[in-house]
Amino acid sequence: MTQTERRQYLIKELLKEHPGYEKTKIPEDEASQKHLLRSLFNIRMPQPVGEEFLAVQDAYLQEEIRRRGITRFADLDPVQEGIYLWRGDITTLQCDAVVNAANSQMLGCFVPCHSCIDNAIHTFAGIQLRMACAELMQRQGHEEETGRAKITPAFNLPSRYVLHTVGPIVGGCLTKRDRELLASCYRSCLDLAGQNGIRSVAFCCISTGEFHFPNEKAAEIAVKTVKEYRELTQSKIEVIFNVFKENDYNIYQRLLRAD
Repeated sequence: MTQTERRQYLIKELLKEHPGYEKTKIPEDEASQKHLLRSLFNIRMPQPVGEEFLAVQDAYLQEEIRRRGITRFADLDPVQEGIYLWRGDITTLQCDAVVNAANSQMLGCFVPCHSCIDNAIHTFAGIQLRMACAELMQRQGHEEETGRAKITPAFNLPSRYVLHTVGPIVGGCLTKRDRELLASCYRSCLDLAGQNGIRSVAFCCISTGEFHFPNEKAAEIAVKTVKEYRELTQSKIEVIFNVFKENDYNIYQRLLRAD
């Protein structure tokens, strides 16, 4: 199958899951097809699917990521001992684990083609990730607490694992509790990484997007918490601060270069 054939197959199969839409005409241009496929991935509930679908999906997603360019952690240069700063798409980073800024349901973002990192990670990991998260949450029996973390395989991402953590939602003035909960996100992920033999973990800018945590304060807490954790526990886990926006890159660069 070509990449176009895979994409069209996946769209047709996903449309069949929606009564009345299985005969929907697939757009002719590539960009519209990709937008439709991502939307269908995003709205799909966690439910079983056939092996053929998974095989085609996996081949498609891995090729898409390959075409976008995979960055190997081993090729990055540290800013400080054991600490790295990298600006790019976390779904193309090859390291032991990437951190996902999740919501309390832990099922990913259901808004079609939303720009949040939760949406991107679930899209390019594949539908297996939502099913794995649903299984974890069913066993737990309640929503995930803010500041805690869960681990799943990364499926089609270049990384091995995804660490899912729920950051605090800032609804007004930043509080001491908000700051404590954000620090807890970083500690929980590092604890979980250590328990699972993870040697490199990439943190996104937890809570700074849809959850409205001020970027500067969030970065200060992230750097401080990671450095204190490494010093206190003598952990050898190497940490990558992953940013996507230039503003965040400048903030982290200033904080890390200042020490």
